[in-house]
Amino acid sequence: MKAPLSHIRVLDLSRQLAGPWSAQMLADFGADVIKVERPKVGDDMRHYGPPFVKGPDGKETQECPFFLAANRNKRSVTIDIGSKEGQDLIRRMVAHCDVVIENYKVGTLQRYGLGYDDLKKIKPDLVYCSVTGYGQDGPYKDRAGYDSVLQAMSGIMSITGEPDDVPGGGPQKTGMPVSDFSAGLYATVSMLAALMHRERTGEGQYIDIALLDTSMSLLPVEILRHLQLGETPKRLGLKSRNMVPAQAFQCADGQLVLAVGTDDQFRKLMQGLGRPEIGTDPRFETNRLRKQNRDALIPLLEELFKQQSVAHWVDTLSARAVPCGSVNDISQVFKDPHVQHRRMRMEMDHPTIGKVALLGNPAKLSVTPPSYRRAPPLLGQHTREVLREFAGADDALLAKLADQEVI
Repeated sequence: MKAPLSHIRVLDLSRQLAGPWSAQMLADFGADVIKVERPKVGDDMRHYGPPFVKGPDGKETQECPFFLAANRNKRSVTIDIGSKEGQDLIRRMVAHCDVVIENYKVGTLQRYGLGYDDLKKIKPDLVYCSVTGYGQDGPYKDRAGYDSVLQAMSGIMSITGEPDDVPGGGPQKTGMPVSDFSAGLYATVSMLAALMHRERTGEGQYIDIALLDTSMSLLPVEILRHLQLGETPKRLGLKSRNMVPAQAFQCADGQLVLAVGTDDQFRKLMQGLGRPEIGTDPRFETNRLRKQNRDALIPLLEELFKQQSVAHWVDTLSARAVPCGSVNDISQVFKDPHVQHRRMRMEMDHPTIGKVALLGNPAKLSVTPPSYRRAPPLLGQHTREVLREFAGADDALLAKLADQEVI
């Protein structure tokens, strides 16, 4: 069975994380993704080290985890798109592509004659996706957009971290670049929707993705509380805003996170903890009452959880269908037998690293699952191959372009 996107070719003009992450998802489902990078320098993410990954000889390579995480299944081509010759190569390649994704500052590619209006003259059914911090219009459109800044501006930081009156309290960014990843996911969904539209109508279109917009989209409940109730949600640390008990508890050897979403689960929780009478206490019978009497309930639970290990409580409570889990660090995550069973770790053969371990695609499709065909490429690894294939370049032209440092 052919991969679902094996008939799609993507010209990936994006750098950093959001755009490349999106293009990698298309590549995992079979798209031929051609990544265009700056000659000699490449994507900035190639240099986001140390750490750099070590090769089979134990020596440090030039490969960075940041780049490896978002660029598998792609072919790397180095082209100076600031030059007229480079711009001409891009136009030649676009004629053979279905999708262009880019994340340059607003107006940059238009100045190079590589904007949507320019390229759709070459490929009328082109799907063209721009990913920027603030979008293509509005008073902030010319600002540079970085993940931590967008987490701050979107409100994510305002609800992340401990309250101000708790030691260590104050706004926090998430432990991973959630604004970048959300933009990448929305870009992927949007490009797939645009391709479906094209299949029915033959019409291409332009997609405008802004990190500020997508970051806000991650806060639907908090934003609706504000819009409908006039509330401004505050930071609660590891506590749930809506359920009690739903937070972290210290056990004998580590922390456990509990998420009790129903009154029945609460009664099962107290049975598992050996105190069934608390499950029927009139103060705690409903979630509304538990929220009102949180200060009375939580200390009781804290004392009970301290008496046994995390594993003991996870086994005991999971057997009663009470949602809970250990607070793992990344090394513990990959030791988990369930994670191992779900094949979230995979390996590919890399030219300089040897076997490179990567995070697998989480999508599990019964007929057309993600495929892993190419390791994250070396800089310019496929330049001559791709330009011969899609730009009509022969040996003489390739030599000339190399001498001019266009490639």
